[in-house]
Amino acid sequence: MRATRLLGAVATAVLVAAACGGPDLAAARSGPLTGQTIEVLAVWSDEEQAAFERVLDVFEERTGATVTYVSGGDEVPTVLATRLAGGSPPDVAGVAQPALVRTLARAGSLVPLDPATEAAIDAGFAPVWKELGTVDGTLYGFVFKAANKSTIWYDVRQLGPGFVPPRTWDEFEETLRKLSDTGRTPLSVGGADGWTLTDWFENVYLQTAGGPMYDRLARHEIPWTDPSVRTALQTLARVFRPEHLPGGIDSALQTEFAESVVDVFGEDPRASIVFEADFVAGVIAESTSATVGVDARVFPFPRIGPASSVVSGGDTLVALTDEPGTQALVQFLASSEAASIWAAQGGFVSPNREVRLEQYPDDSTRQIAEELVGADNLRFDMSDLMPSALGATRGDGFWRAMQDHLADPAQIDRILAELEAEATAAYADGDS
Repeated sequence: MRATRLLGAVATAVLVAAACGGPDLAAARSGPLTGQTIEVLAVWSDEEQAAFERVLDVFEERTGATVTYVSGGDEVPTVLATRLAGGSPPDVAGVAQPALVRTLARAGSLVPLDPATEAAIDAGFAPVWKELGTVDGTLYGFVFKAANKSTIWYDVRQLGPGFVPPRTWDEFEETLRKLSDTGRTPLSVGGADGWTLTDWFENVYLQTAGGPMYDRLARHEIPWTDPSVRTALQTLARVFRPEHLPGGIDSALQTEFAESVVDVFGEDPRASIVFEADFVAGVIAESTSATVGVDARVFPFPRIGPASSVVSGGDTLVALTDEPGTQALVQFLASSEAASIWAAQGGFVSPNREVRLEQYPDDSTRQIAEELVGADNLRFDMSDLMPSALGATRGDGFWRAMQDHLADPAQIDRILAELEAEATAAYADGDS
């Protein structure tokens, strides 16, 4: 009971301070969590780490706690497994794969979120986001940093201020063809990172097959040899034409994600259009002289079906200890104020609908955030919903299959048969 009362007092103090602008630093350092250390493990590094640490600074100033952040990069699942095996988990972790959240919850490694945090999530997040953090009826986490993976970027300096973005898939194909006919190679694809190709597929599949079929494929309730998968891949192949890609197919397969962005917005551009989520903005800011919202602008993934569809990804924050400071921090991070601190710095989109659009630093990011929050048909990244052995392994599974398809779409039967065999084995292992 004492821990529960203290947690309530801490959470109230944090949220009241947020509403009032916060106490001064001297008072905060003698707050209710003075002397307590909270550790957070997540994927963010470099500029993203610095931005998140500014969010943590506000929590520290208002509670007196000390928050230590550890960047696990792409190895967060491995680091987390090692820490759990050693009996020293972090207090809070950011997990990109909902499948891993389910595995951790069912293993008893996660602590359910407290009622106050759940109430904040109910108020600020659409039900689909809450569902992603819920396992067997219990809420264990929420998506703090989301990604709108239904975004196409283009360089205004190359295409001109009068460029009219295509709205439909047919218009998109026509745009690429016209640019190609003028001797330009319009589309940069980071095929060396298989996840960029799975994101392409997921957007096309969601629009050609629809949300219910997307859900069934993600759960492997239909096979990868289903005709709906073939239709999506054939549709995708219509834009993955050698003449559309700088250096052709072979070059695209050797181009990593960050390089694909620089190939559009860098000093020596090789293309004028690139697909990927809002985190493209970070690469532009770090590696080019282009300005997001001015030189670098966006349009929604071209429609194939009647509804506006968005594929999203994101990092789900979960609690692994039941300390008062852990739950107080998680409740603070669930607030719109915490999200707004990072939003104002750029390179961030929140699914929290209480974050005001004017908090974002440029028109392109505001557009991306508005489309994410207002999507009629939103689904989470399919590869992150799969068992990690199938959906998140470099050079294998879903990633490799999409690379094989880019390399030779005529091999579609073999590719899908092999992927179906791998999926059958992965889901039989129970990692979902």
